[in-house]
Formats: sequence, structure tokens, C-alpha cells
Amino acid sequence: MDKRLLEILVCPVTKGPLVYDKERQELISTSARLAYPIRDDIPIMLESEARALTDEELDHYKKMK
Repeated sequence: MDKRLLEILVCPVTKGPLVYDKERQELISTSARLAYPIRDDIPIMLESEARALTDEELDHYKKMK
């Protein structure tokens, strides 16, 4: 994932920052509690394509900020 792209991307729902999860290939919005998939190096920034974060995942990603 290009670092420059990560710096300018924000959550489309909350306009908040995103956390990159390289292992799962997702961009995480802790404020919206959503994980946006990355497919073929392209972030899919649609709320309808995102999955909801569990409470455990949310706690994990908040610590990463």
C-alpha cells in the first residue's frame, strides 16, 4: 500500500483517519467501526463493501493509532 495514498485517504463515513492492516489487507476506521477491503492494491472505500469490526478488533486497532 502506497504511504502517500494512506496519508490522504480518510473514512468516507466519518472523514476520520484510517489504520492500515497489512496482514488482512484492510483499511480500518475505528471511528466508524468499519474495515474497508483492499483488493488488488485498490482500497474499496464503499460503506456497503466494508465489514463491521468486533469489539475486540476495535480495541486492538485503537491501540495501534
